[in-house]
Amino acid sequence: MTRITCHRGDLTREAVDAIVNAANSSLLGGGGVDGAIHAAAGPRLLAACRELRATTLPDGLPVGDAVATPGFDLPARWVIHTVGPNAHAGQTDPALLASCFTRSLDGAVELGARSVAFPAVSAGVYGWDADEVARIAVAAVRGHPMPGIDEVRFVLFSDRLRDAFRRALVS
Repeated sequence: MTRITCHRGDLTREAVDAIVNAANSSLLGGGGVDGAIHAAAGPRLLAACRELRATTLPDGLPVGDAVATPGFDLPARWVIHTVGPNAHAGQTDPALLASCFTRSLDGAVELGARSVAFPAVSAGVYGWDADEVARIAVAAVRGHPMPGIDEVRFVLFSDRLRDAFRRALVS
């Protein structure tokens, strides 16, 4: 049975097999979680993302999808990049947000990851309500078959987000 937890912390310091990056579709870095992961992973992460853009993802990563790269200088072996829906751009379909979590878990299973850490995808500058993100994320993870994954952590950068995920985990 997969253990699902949440805590306040720095995703870039998590000692797990894979961390999930709340990326933008360009995969070339940005602000928030994305910028922190790129900074902590070092320049080889950007090079790997540029290679993805030059080969398999010339138009960028679609909203709700996920793709993996090595973690390079991070404690995590892999980074699974996913693009959350942007509520400010009218992307308010809960299924798109749920897909970020399920597609990331699909990738983790394919990689053989036993532990995965997620941020609150779309709860930052993309404008989604923290409680809604938490409910959707927890439901998506609980409903996903995760063969081989022992632990899923939600690693949140604020007390407000951590509290939203705590409420979702006890419902």
